[in-house]
Amino acid sequence: MALVPCQVLRAAILLSYFSILCNYKAIDMPAHQTYGGSWKFLTFIDLVIQAVFFGICVLTDLSSLLTRGNDSQEQERQLKKLISLRDWMMAVLAFPVGVFVVTMFWSIYIYDRELVYPKLLDNFIPAWLNHGMVSKVMQTLPCINRSVQH
Repeated sequence: MALVPCQVLRAAILLSYFSILCNYKAIDMPAHQTYGGSWKFLTFIDLVIQAVFFGICVLTDLSSLLTRGNDSQEQERQLKKLISLRDWMMAVLAFPVGVFVVTMFWSIYIYDRELVYPKLLDNFIPAWLNHGMVSKVMQTLPCINRSVQH
């Protein structure tokens, strides 16, 4: 019942997403007090989707470790449902939305930074947090790919 490096990596990625979310929500930014708050930004929505996805990955890993060696049909059925949910979430939400956010953000940023991330935001959001919110998805794609394998 030893942990596989990918399982440890997925847990570390989940913790890093929670850290980024907590740091982002702690920022006192005027846009957070308007209608929709931070939920009007696709980068924030993507960050939440990725955190939920990696939470399901970690839950699947823990469930598979705990049910290994058991011959319970019910536990096996529940694990298969969890794996199906994880695979669906990766195929429908995590991967497409994540890749879209990264490619569109950086494409628009290169074209005209003021359209997507005005210099005014530098006063509120540190560079490391912006990079964590937008580019974290591309860093975790290899782990997403491995999580689909059973």
